Amino acid sequence: MLKQRIQDDVKAAMKAAEKRRLGVLRLILAAVKQREVDERIELDDAQVLAVLDKMVKQRRDSEAQYRQAGRTDLADQERYEIEVCQGYLPEALSEGSLVQLVEDAVAATGAASMKDMGTLMAELRPKVQGRADMGAVSALVKRRLGG
Repeated sequence: MLKQRIQDDVKAAMKAAEKRRLGVLRLILAAVKQREVDERIELDDAQVLAVLDKMVKQRRDSEAQYRQAGRTDLADQERYEIEVCQGYLPEALSEGSLVQLVEDAVAATGAASMKDMGTLMAELRPKVQGRADMGAVSALVKRRLGG
């Protein structure tokens, strides 16, 4: 499981005295644990990927704001955290692969208009979670459905 891999990496980072990496790994585990406590469940790999995906998105937003404010030191820390989180995410989908997945989902659901967008996104989400920015996926779906 992905969660176990992260826990093992925490131990490795502790042994190697990699304080910076250890801090990020602990942040990841804390976010996973918080969601488990809130929902009273044990997260599976897909749900851990969703947590990681959310963390990457938050850090991208923070990095952009820090760079805009001229705080390169904080922006660099956010960039490092993004890189560590992305190490656990599957390889990103190419634009062509993403377009193909959207086309396959349209064929599978029979989506024809913008009112079918929710159904189409529900079909796509498990396939692209952690592998593509959901905002970009949404934009592709809107363009495909003529919205």
